[in-house]
Amino acid sequence: MTREIGIVGGGAVGLTAASDLAAAGEDVTLFERDALAAGSTGRAAGVLYDAYAGEIDARIGRRSIERFRELSGDGEFEFHETPYVWFAHEDDDRRGDAIREQVAGMKRHGIDAELLAPEDLADLAPALDTDDAGVAALARNAGWTDPATYAEVMAERARAAGVDIRTHTPVSLAEGGVLADGEREAFDVMIVAAGAHTKRILEEAGRSIAMKPYRVQALVLDAALETPMGYDASAGFYFRPHPDGLLVGDGTEEVESDPEGWNREADGAFVASALERTSERFGLPEPTVERAWAGLCTATPDGDPLLGWLADGLYVATGWQGHGFMRAPALGERIAREVRGEPGIGAFDPTRFTGEEEFPIVEGLAL
Repeated sequence: MTREIGIVGGGAVGLTAASDLAAAGEDVTLFERDALAAGSTGRAAGVLYDAYAGEIDARIGRRSIERFRELSGDGEFEFHETPYVWFAHEDDDRRGDAIREQVAGMKRHGIDAELLAPEDLADLAPALDTDDAGVAALARNAGWTDPATYAEVMAERARAAGVDIRTHTPVSLAEGGVLADGEREAFDVMIVAAGAHTKRILEEAGRSIAMKPYRVQALVLDAALETPMGYDASAGFYFRPHPDGLLVGDGTEEVESDPEGWNREADGAFVASALERTSERFGLPEPTVERAWAGLCTATPDGDPLLGWLADGLYVATGWQGHGFMRAPALGERIAREVRGEPGIGAFDPTRFTGEEEFPIVEGLAL
């Protein structure tokens, strides 16, 4: 029997879930308070890989890369095949040991990853200064994309499958549905996948979740380099090729951000630090910043998402720790299956927390 399903949030996860649900025969309406992908999706770095050491995360990562590849070439979306490397400095034993443990876990779960000798890292990334690299690793099942193009393609697929997408339409939860433009609309199931706004939307409806939005930053340098994607774990920054040069990011603020009043521009201190680290790592004398920006990620007490039923007829999807976009294809698919009756992922059950927990924000890439 076809059900009426409402989705709050027009980012990558919400759009994927909407498309998959409609393709399965459900009647879906998606509400977005702004333009599609105007939130975290549009500000994501577009780094894509399946390099996770945990069994559940590895499965989700692998499935997402499969779906990204299948979609590549549809409209403007393209999955750019690019290996991903990460490394710790030779005097950083703690992170070096963590990388060894990660790779061992990945291999146990079938991820195509391996440890690299420093000289092999140098051969793979000749533009990168690897003189201080100690422990390094390589994941081959990886690539990058422009996140906005994924959202565009998924929106087109969703509309083609019959989804009613309403942009610039803020809503609030109401008993058995939502209030939109002052009118109550009833739904059998409500899915809240509104990124950093998810907590506020649920709180206004009397529901608490253990999630905190936090701010991250990135920039693009006018620097044409032949390089894989990578993460310098000891220095705490990541990089990937970009059509305009080189994208560099992190700039994590380990404090909770206001999803309404946060600063969308990159801080001067982050830009200066990123320029210094990139100049040292790539030997760039005076790179030019093409643009710099900030985005919001969402943290949970244990670093795992809140993905599942919060109450009868109310489903929540948030808490991605900065890895939401790269896992959106599998997360949206999982939401669609779970809403249609399949078992959920116990480790991600949002009711494992009361919503009153105090916890620190931990950057998603930190080892």
